[in-house]
Amino acid sequence: MPGNMLDYYLGQGYYRMHQDLFTCRFLPINDTLHTVHWLRLALDNVTWGPEQRRLLRLNEPFGVSIRPFRLTDEYEMLYAQYRASITFDAPPTVEAFLLAGATHNIFTTEVLEVRDNGQLIAAGIFDSGTRSLAGIMNFYDPAYRKNSLGKYLMLLKINHARQQHMQYYYPGYLVHDYPKFDYKLFPCLPATEVFNCLRDQWLPFTWEEVNRQATELMLDWDEQELD
Repeated sequence: MPGNMLDYYLGQGYYRMHQDLFTCRFLPINDTLHTVHWLRLALDNVTWGPEQRRLLRLNEPFGVSIRPFRLTDEYEMLYAQYRASITFDAPPTVEAFLLAGATHNIFTTEVLEVRDNGQLIAAGIFDSGTRSLAGIMNFYDPAYRKNSLGKYLMLLKINHARQQHMQYYYPGYLVHDYPKFDYKLFPCLPATEVFNCLRDQWLPFTWEEVNRQATELMLDWDEQELD
């Protein structure tokens, strides 16, 4: 997929799943319909606060490298450890999440590796466009939970995107009234924007804006149900 095409669809609130692009406005959780709110960070506005600087310092002893993504047994073994430790639904394997049986990856995908004395302890997979980076998947060794490696990978991806002179970092979405996705706000709240899919606008993130959008989306849903 050409980089400028990925940029365009990310900017319209689409995201990568397997070898396709998708978007959604709602997510059913425990028989309740929640609204979905797509996020991005304007990289020129990113500045690290005390929490972000502390996390970067904490993990300085680890080795970090970036390479083109190729599926390996090492990634699958680490992901299996990670998946066994989490309490939310996740695909059974890295392959199932990224490729789903496809033999060719249409995206420009790289992986950011974090190692402790040569041992792989975290991996962050991302797609690159021309001016955008989309964080796709993070997983880590649960023995290093105190190092907040999922959040650390987000910071590393943002640093990489800024070094490549990109404009936006897309971490995915959060879900209204369901805080498990709120960690995506960790990197830099002042730089975060939220997509208004009813108006095709990116707006500065505030909880007031998310609440307003959630109300509008539910009203729009109710009107369509009545039609």
